[in-house]
Amino acid sequence: MAASVAEKTTYATNAPSPAARKILQEREIPASSVKGTGKDGRITKEDALKASKPSMGTPTGGLRTETRAKMSMLRRKVAERLVSAKNETAMLTTFNEVDMTAIYELRSQYKDAFKDKHNVNLGFMSFFTLAVVRALKMFPDVNSMIDGQEKVTYDFCDISIAVSGPKGLMVPVIRNAENLSFRGVEAEVKRLALRARDGQITVDEMTGGTFTITNGGVFGSMLSTPIINPPQSGILGMHNVVDRAVVKNGQIVVAPVMYVALSYDHRIIDGRESVGFLVAVKEALENPVEILMNGNIKAALEL
Repeated sequence: MAASVAEKTTYATNAPSPAARKILQEREIPASSVKGTGKDGRITKEDALKASKPSMGTPTGGLRTETRAKMSMLRRKVAERLVSAKNETAMLTTFNEVDMTAIYELRSQYKDAFKDKHNVNLGFMSFFTLAVVRALKMFPDVNSMIDGQEKVTYDFCDISIAVSGPKGLMVPVIRNAENLSFRGVEAEVKRLALRARDGQITVDEMTGGTFTITNGGVFGSMLSTPIINPPQSGILGMHNVVDRAVVKNGQIVVAPVMYVALSYDHRIIDGRESVGFLVAVKEALENPVEILMNGNIKAALEL
């Protein structure tokens, strides 16, 4: 009888809880190898989870500390919006490549005069913003969003631009970009970027965009799938420019190439519109003098 009591005591001491037993069975871990910390040595769910952690190998004596810090309110809000965009939209991404030769040549020839005249740089953003505005007019579904059971299409282009601030990524809006010239876009980009950098950007300045442009290329990104900025239906991702081998007139030549990505909400934008939109952006960027400047460079740049 004493032996029987002893056996029952041993069994009870090593027995896992139902939740712990399930975890150990799923991960094929014998209960005998787990030390219980529950009452009378019972194996708890936490004991089973700890036993299931993958081996880190033999410690080498280096530091193994960690730091925990509460996320800022801005970062938490951004996280909520990103998760919402992933969960509540039918997001797809389409890609293309842009030969930046023509833009490079224009900037090389006119950037100094442009800077002297307007006190702003002739950057990529003006070319991309004006190319996007043209494409949005050609494919208005991309400049739309869903409101309940209705599709809202805008006849203006409020372009959100992603910029880095001291508190993280911010997305101020260039209002009525369809009315701006190269100088107007670059001046507004500069103004908003400075306000974001100085922590002066307001909620109103980051609200109400109809389409977003983000430039991961400034950080060296070659390719990405940008996440839609809800309730918008589309976002264009710019990336770094790399010299690549391309075929022109049957000859292999080296050209500065940027990969571009359009993420869009498939609930409201079909493949024809998404691909057509990105092709229209590509056409404008590869033929800026003809398409974006109406053949008159100095007039377009206000020189």
